[in-house]
Amino acid sequence: MKIAEIHIYSHALPVKNGPYRMASASVWSLDTTLVKMITDGGLVGWGETCPIGPVYQPQHAGGARAALAEIAQGLIGADPLQPLLLHRRMDGLLNGHRYAKAAIDIAAHDLMGKAWGMRVADLLGGAVTDRVPSYYASGVGEPDEISRIAAERAAEGFPRMQVKVGGRPVEVDIEVIRKVWERVGTKMRLAVDGNRGLTTRDALRLSRECGDIPFVLEQPCNTIEEIAAIRGQVHHGIYLDENGEDLNTILRVVGAGLVDGFGMKLTRIGGLRPMTVFRDICEVRSLPHTCDDAWGGDIIAAACTHIGATVQPRLNEGVWIAQPYIEGHYDAANGVKIEGGHIKLPKGPGLGITPDEGLFGMPVMSFG
Repeated sequence: MKIAEIHIYSHALPVKNGPYRMASASVWSLDTTLVKMITDGGLVGWGETCPIGPVYQPQHAGGARAALAEIAQGLIGADPLQPLLLHRRMDGLLNGHRYAKAAIDIAAHDLMGKAWGMRVADLLGGAVTDRVPSYYASGVGEPDEISRIAAERAAEGFPRMQVKVGGRPVEVDIEVIRKVWERVGTKMRLAVDGNRGLTTRDALRLSRECGDIPFVLEQPCNTIEEIAAIRGQVHHGIYLDENGEDLNTILRVVGAGLVDGFGMKLTRIGGLRPMTVFRDICEVRSLPHTCDDAWGGDIIAAACTHIGATVQPRLNEGVWIAQPYIEGHYDAANGVKIEGGHIKLPKGPGLGITPDEGLFGMPVMSFG
């Protein structure tokens, strides 16, 4: 089996009831990039990558498509059923840009599943559940609003809530956390996510003044060095998110004992193959982690759910998908969605998603 054609699409995903607010940005609409990969036998696989704007991390939609334009022609003739060799071939064509290569990786896994009649989760080692836990991320908001949302999500069945903080006086963030705790208590696990938006001073104050509240502090500061500086002084576990750019960084921070877990984005680390390596590192060291992405539609949601289904349950911090913020689905019959705080693992071979191509219009680039 060989890759015969690669088509690249651009598709707008407006934020429902936007904007979505983080410490570093407010997002009204996202530009997602889809990859359609066709083999010489006519089999079709789909991939997707959707950076959350140009500010959140050093990735953006235009960069993804530029990177894909650089490598796509060189992938024609490659075997999509050999993911290790496919990654080596991509790396030989372009250094870095893992978030763009992830779309190729996801499409190749979709093809593999279809070729062998297997779900992607089974290709990745086997699903331990068909009902994958999710979690809700609140966005940065006012104390009463966020505590209300937390109570509603706990009632819906979400096992975990991520409370966004940063980009404002830390006193407000502390009040938010306290009000959330008052409303939900131990009904759900809590993560306080700074999205790199806290100074070390404010991160220390937040942890000290909320020392009686059990939560993990996710990516409070901008750099690994800042996190290392406060590591021994905080009263809460620390998770790494945005700084977890690649497997080398994961090995570095795990080896140095800097973190207690991770918020990991599938496309940031390069796709499903490197994500399985990351999963296995975390299992060896008993480090909890998420399996999610910055944004995106049904293709990314399905990919995250498939890898999330393979994580050892005691280490699974959930799969975040953007579905609650997006109108409609790529696949009206099989769209990935959250129900009762959990996500049903898609059925069928590959990702289990057949997009309506009419939604995407004409490809912005084609190769083959």
